[in-house]
Amino acid sequence: MILITPLSTSSLALESLAISRPFLRSYVIRTSNVAKTSSSPFSETTVSPAGRNEPSAPSCGLRTSASNALCKKNDVEDAIRVLDEMPGMRMIPNVVTYTTILGGYVLRGDMVRVKKVFGEILDRGWLPDATTYTILMDGFCKQGQLIEAVKVMDDMEENGVEPNEVTYGVMIEAFCKENKSGEALNLLDDMLKKKYVPNSALCCKVINVLCGEGEVEGACDLWKKQLKNNCTPDNAISSTLIHWLCKKGKIWEARKLFGEFERGSIPSVLTYNTLIAGMCKRGELHEVARLWDDMVEKGCVPNAFTYNMLIKEFCKVGNPREGIRVLGEMLGKGCLPNKATYSILIEGLFDSGMEEDIIKVLFMATSSGGINTESWGLFISKIAGNLDSRRGMLNEIIQLKL
Repeated sequence: MILITPLSTSSLALESLAISRPFLRSYVIRTSNVAKTSSSPFSETTVSPAGRNEPSAPSCGLRTSASNALCKKNDVEDAIRVLDEMPGMRMIPNVVTYTTILGGYVLRGDMVRVKKVFGEILDRGWLPDATTYTILMDGFCKQGQLIEAVKVMDDMEENGVEPNEVTYGVMIEAFCKENKSGEALNLLDDMLKKKYVPNSALCCKVINVLCGEGEVEGACDLWKKQLKNNCTPDNAISSTLIHWLCKKGKIWEARKLFGEFERGSIPSVLTYNTLIAGMCKRGELHEVARLWDDMVEKGCVPNAFTYNMLIKEFCKVGNPREGIRVLGEMLGKGCLPNKATYSILIEGLFDSGMEEDIIKVLFMATSSGGINTESWGLFISKIAGNLDSRRGMLNEIIQLKL
């Protein structure tokens, strides 16, 4: 045993810190002040001989809570000392108390002590619950010991303890980290069968691993399974899948998926931007325009990234003046251009031999207040690159600056 015995204080706690029992007792009593009301499950009173209600020593539940607070602060030794005082106060620690200490050592990455604490839980004849097993698995996963975590999960199920939503999340994330998409997908399927709803971040990780391994179809199947199980994929999941479909050149599959998602939810600006970016790479300007109109109609406000993509696409096809029109709309909507906006437009004007329009762009920017110091520097550096032919333009910029 490394922690406590029923009648004595553990050597680990006593020898590691020179903190007195009164100090620890006062710490726990101070902790109890957060829940002074009589309805608190941790507040206890005793009746004195004179008939007055007086506060008793902190209960087992309160001491477990104090241990938990200490573990979260990485004060595991202090938490153990709180635990060690319990037998002397006729309190019996339980599996919850030990699980608290287990979590503290996991936070430290001290798997040697984690194993010893877990062993003591078993030696005391307690059956670990899903939380205890999950904390142990999380410890192994964080140390890159995935095989050990899998063994713990197997033992858990053999002992009749059902994995919970957090258990699945810990293991799926670990499998994704190791690029084991098959194992991650199997666990996600189990979650869905048991009516657990995997969170968005977890689904995105599985989709990223699947698509990174070229299993785009598998990622699409996951999306369909969620719909089948009445788990509506959110914008983050849909955007991730659309991004990968576009990246793999499956533009129209992405458009179809977008349409299916659109029927049940309003896409976010991230989802629109992801698909617009894919369409821009394919030069599908008509489809980009249609998506833009759809976006505005549904009240989804374009951001600077959206406008930049559109300006870049017009410049790419040799029509930077249409890009200037988009800039005007951007400024009119109160969307502040960034350095990338001006850089795209200036390069487009230079490439199309329309350098004289740069002053027009600068005037639009200064008139609306949509220009910062960084963007001023960009204008000056671009023009100053060839002073012989652009000296007059540089003078105009300086005058505007003044």
